[in-house]
Amino acid sequence: MQEQEYRYARFWKCALQVNSHEYSKKYRGQDHGLDANSYVEELKRGCFANEIKIIGLADHGSVEEQETIRKVLGEADIVVFPGFEVATTEKIHWICLYSEDTKKQKLERYLGELKLTNPREGVRPSELSGRHLLNIVEEQKGFCFAAHVTSNNGVLKGKFNNLWNDNRLRAAQIPGSINNLPPNYKKIVLNQDPEYKRALPMALLNACDVAKPKDLSDQHASCCIKMTRPCFSSFLMAFKDVESRVRLADDRQERFYSQIESITIEGGYLDSLSARFSGHLNAVIGGRGIGKSTLLECLRYALDVPHKGEDAKKQGDQIVKENLGKAGGRVVLKLRSSAHHMNTYKVVRRFGEPPRVVDKNENVSSFHPGKDLLPNVEIYGQNEIVELAKDPSALVHILDRFLPERADQQSKLESIYRKLRENTDKLVKAHNQKEEYEMKVVKLPKLEEQVRLFKEQGLEDNLKQVPLIEKERQLGQRILEEIKLVRTGQRKLEETIPELVFLSDNELEGLPHVELIKQGRKQLNNLRDALEIKLNDIVNIIDETEVNLKRVVSKLNEELIIFDEKITAEFGKLPQIAGKDGAEIGRSYQQLLREVEQVNPIKNRLRITVDLVKELEQERRNLLGEISDIRSVRTNEKQSIIKKLNEHLSGKLRITIVPDGLGKPLLDFLKELPGVGEKKTDWVNQAENITVLGLVAAIREGKEALMNKKWGLTPGTADILCKMSPELIYELESIDVKDQVKLELNVAHDGKKFRSLSNFFTGQQCTTILHLLLLKNRDPLIMDQPEDNLDNAFIAERIVEELRTAKIERQFLFATHNANIPVFGDAEWIGVCSVLEGRANISEELQGSIDIPEIRNQVAKILEGGKKAFLQRKEKYGFDY
Repeated sequence: MQEQEYRYARFWKCALQVNSHEYSKKYRGQDHGLDANSYVEELKRGCFANEIKIIGLADHGSVEEQETIRKVLGEADIVVFPGFEVATTEKIHWICLYSEDTKKQKLERYLGELKLTNPREGVRPSELSGRHLLNIVEEQKGFCFAAHVTSNNGVLKGKFNNLWNDNRLRAAQIPGSINNLPPNYKKIVLNQDPEYKRALPMALLNACDVAKPKDLSDQHASCCIKMTRPCFSSFLMAFKDVESRVRLADDRQERFYSQIESITIEGGYLDSLSARFSGHLNAVIGGRGIGKSTLLECLRYALDVPHKGEDAKKQGDQIVKENLGKAGGRVVLKLRSSAHHMNTYKVVRRFGEPPRVVDKNENVSSFHPGKDLLPNVEIYGQNEIVELAKDPSALVHILDRFLPERADQQSKLESIYRKLRENTDKLVKAHNQKEEYEMKVVKLPKLEEQVRLFKEQGLEDNLKQVPLIEKERQLGQRILEEIKLVRTGQRKLEETIPELVFLSDNELEGLPHVELIKQGRKQLNNLRDALEIKLNDIVNIIDETEVNLKRVVSKLNEELIIFDEKITAEFGKLPQIAGKDGAEIGRSYQQLLREVEQVNPIKNRLRITVDLVKELEQERRNLLGEISDIRSVRTNEKQSIIKKLNEHLSGKLRITIVPDGLGKPLLDFLKELPGVGEKKTDWVNQAENITVLGLVAAIREGKEALMNKKWGLTPGTADILCKMSPELIYELESIDVKDQVKLELNVAHDGKKFRSLSNFFTGQQCTTILHLLLLKNRDPLIMDQPEDNLDNAFIAERIVEELRTAKIERQFLFATHNANIPVFGDAEWIGVCSVLEGRANISEELQGSIDIPEIRNQVAKILEGGKKAFLQRKEKYGFDY
């Protein structure tokens, strides 16, 4: 493997008990049929076939045959730890391994120090006890682990709890998985047996004897050790954090989640910066103002993920502009998307341009990097988590990702709301029409009273034709309106004629059931042809009828004009009444009858409109009922998910849902009402179990209902709400009040003592929210200096512990000044950011994990103040290792 590939810690397969060519015949009486050279070549092939990167040579008390194996495997880039297997005076077997560059002569000297000088007596116990041997191997800077602990000559089988409890013994070999151990041994290795209780965790290894090359194929011949570079110093470091860095063969499970694999920046302050990230925990460290925030903002810019608040947006945009914009720089990411079957994509974004996604075939994709490839990625700049803490609705969105995907439910809800808006428009129009008709119809009794007065004057016989003529005038207008309605229906029918482009030969090419689909196309073609013929006939009939009707109505109007002239002459013959001449009386009577004839048809229209209002109101009740049902399902699903989340949080955080508790949309609506304002809306936050539909019902019930104990409105506010127009009430009904998320943090170090998020200071609020952000998500979490607003004790005691668990199935990238995150979190990738020739840089040699000496030194210097400061603190604290 090339040096530049050692950029982050990963698990390497290690077979730590490989024996020499002679071992099988010498100690097992079995001949594998291979000479020494063939044996080594087969070992090499076995390592390649089983992806084994490191082997430990451990013949019984001998190093005679190791040189050839080390040479051949070393040339094949397989790391070899030389060593041997020894027996203690208690007849317990230890495997002793040493650095890959340890020479044969030194190994023989080490054997001498262990009182094992004759290779032919390899199985003879040493004159030294197990503890004495552990001490000597430690002084030799080697590594010792207990072999086959549950078998003969094993420390557990021999019941040597004094050796098991020795903290210098850091690892023990078991034959398979922990679950397959007998109960008494399982209790011991899980550190649950008081007699075998250890202060430090014991690393459990699979490292069964490899007596012949094909034994390397045995799953339990190897285990996995996490290292940046596969070497002995990194190997030793792994056993200082066994929970994170040592895995049995059965413990490693492939998990599928999105990962940002690398970033390259061209131009600007970070020009030529290149980093390859781990899929687990990544930490950028460096002095303040050196470029860590710039790196994360450039990553966000490439993904085109919006900021959570205005302040964060202004700051982030300014950083990108200053560091990329002036140089016309660009950011290049490589990532794998869980949302798209773990496919690999390249994301390129030049300043001022939209992001470009390139797939594995080098084709530019239509996918958006943030919305499509990493739809649930979470990025938080400095102090941005504070803005999240102040936004109750944002907490709901964090939980949304845990809900089951219910596209059908959301689609149905959107459809219902669309229908509700359409219903509102129709209802408002119908109500307005109803009011207009009622205003006209209400005049009818007065008009009819006036007609009766005219009749009482004896004018009915003289003007009996007038009402009939007025009715004819109305009918003439109505005839022309009817043909217009028919014309509208004809045009709507034309719009529904099938368009068959979607069934063209090109679209059907290659389909397995194309002949059946073509039969369907034929039927639709026939329908279209028949409709077009019929429609053509209909258009002709309508055109012809319209012409004829216009001719008829025109003729009718001519006759009406003639009648008007005649009746006007007749009006002149009428006698005077109350000082009015006949002509004036006749015109008044004619106008009165005209108004009566205009109102009479409206009575029928009013009845139809009243029925329409009832129908629309019923439709609205049905729609609101459906919305209520979906809201109920939505709340129940959240309750179910939250129950599981609370179990997962193990008492650290408690989440509860307040149905319809996020009242901001309701508050915003009420504040816009004339005479209400902000001060008169306190009742919204004080009322219990408030729902929009419940409020609307109370409004319709009346002022007294709003002033009762449940709502607690003042008379003035209640009066304002009761006087809302139907249109405003419909708008109120359409408000979708979301459920509120209530968070309580356990502030007790032992036991449970929950306090609400609203009662915390900023640091505790951010700690609480970070618990949520660390919950399961297939897309990365990227944060800039989370410790700025977090309680340091909580970082060490809770957040880091959660990180160590969560990073197994999610990628994290933090820029930090807090040693707890990269050190106790055991970051697989640490990038040390420095300034070189006026530009920020993360050099290749300063990318890796804590097992790299130079990175370890930089972490101590930057995050701990250096070795001297760290030792002074240790001295003052009085801590002993």
